[in-house]
Amino acid sequence: MACFGRSLDSPCTLALLVGFQFAFVLYFSLGGFRGLVSVLVHTTEPEFDYSRPHDVYTNLSLLGVPPPPPRNSGTGLPASGQPLKDCPIPSPLLVGPVSVHLSSPLSLEDIRQRNPLVLPGGRYRPPDCEPHHHTAIVVPFRNRISHLRSLLYHLHPFLQRQQIHYSIYIVQQWGNSTFNRAKLLNVGVREALKDEDWSCIFLHDVDLLPENDHNTYTCHKQFPTHLSVAMDKFRYRLPYPQYFGGVSAVTPDQYMKMNGFPNQYWGWGGEDDDIAARVRLSGMKIVRPPVAIGHYKMIKHKGDKGNEQNPRRFDLLKKTRLNWHSDGLNSLTYELLSKELEPLYTNLTVNIGEDPRLTQGKAHSAVKATPVHPHSSSKDKGPAKQVKSLEEAVAKNSTLVKPSGEKTGLILSKTANQTTQEKAGVMK
Repeated sequence: MACFGRSLDSPCTLALLVGFQFAFVLYFSLGGFRGLVSVLVHTTEPEFDYSRPHDVYTNLSLLGVPPPPPRNSGTGLPASGQPLKDCPIPSPLLVGPVSVHLSSPLSLEDIRQRNPLVLPGGRYRPPDCEPHHHTAIVVPFRNRISHLRSLLYHLHPFLQRQQIHYSIYIVQQWGNSTFNRAKLLNVGVREALKDEDWSCIFLHDVDLLPENDHNTYTCHKQFPTHLSVAMDKFRYRLPYPQYFGGVSAVTPDQYMKMNGFPNQYWGWGGEDDDIAARVRLSGMKIVRPPVAIGHYKMIKHKGDKGNEQNPRRFDLLKKTRLNWHSDGLNSLTYELLSKELEPLYTNLTVNIGEDPRLTQGKAHSAVKATPVHPHSSSKDKGPAKQVKSLEEAVAKNSTLVKPSGEKTGLILSKTANQTTQEKAGVMK
């Protein structure tokens, strides 16, 4: 009872004061209440040692060679007639944390040689088992060829170890108008679903590289998934609860349910918060992998010309509740200028028009919103070269070109007709 006396000099009172101070320091050093609970209460979150990562090409030699013969249409069987066994879950090839090279010195040809099982268009299917997951990775892109090389160098072996069927789509915005990431994602989703009945679609920034192959590139059956939950840019913490930027995954049904991304966000910022709101407004929620698994590194870079901060983003976000039904995948207009099956990816070059703010009062612009029909032929391939050649053609007021090839011509004609019909129904 002496501790409850009036004397502040008693040993018990001093002990209580020291104890309170220690608890106060411990509380804040552990990150508040949640951090304290994580120490006192046992959690099931996995633990990984990121200080000793594996090479990203570890176990790639165990995949086997060569790829299987073409499958018989309609049967799902190899040409031999023997069904493949299902791929094991989880894949026995996973290694956990992997090293990340933020700048790859390798050329695209060198990367192709290191990934011999990847087919044209950036496609891969496990050669010795039937995959459970079929994923299209959609990457909005313009003028970042070094980032693209780093992503392809890292992502192909990363995904092959997961034993999934996948393809990488690079959606390249043509011209020099303001960048529109959200609209490019809408285009990529629509074009990817024309190729195949993908069960999962990844919306992936070109400058983000995953650090743990247990972060599988698959979809949640019910809800959209946000995978880049712990980026080095944010000290491996989620910046705020509704953050949905960087890398996310949706099934086609989920994407349709929330009407995809908005098309009106020209420039940097806002579209990720808009899509997070659409998830909630459409009756779904965002799910995430554990923080210990969702590690990503961002390739550092300066701000892009043509992708400056969008000054209208806050005004647009205020209108999400009113506009999400009418602005999205159902109001998408674009023109597919070319489609090329490159060795490591499918390249989609698209004309998505111009930022309306820049076209007001202009009689002419470098990139016209009305359809342009390229013709002739070109030997330039790859994102950086093709964008450069097209921009130069516009600047010189010369004839635009598209890559030669019967398949590309058919796709262009089909998409141009479809886009014209969409514009007739959407734009008044």
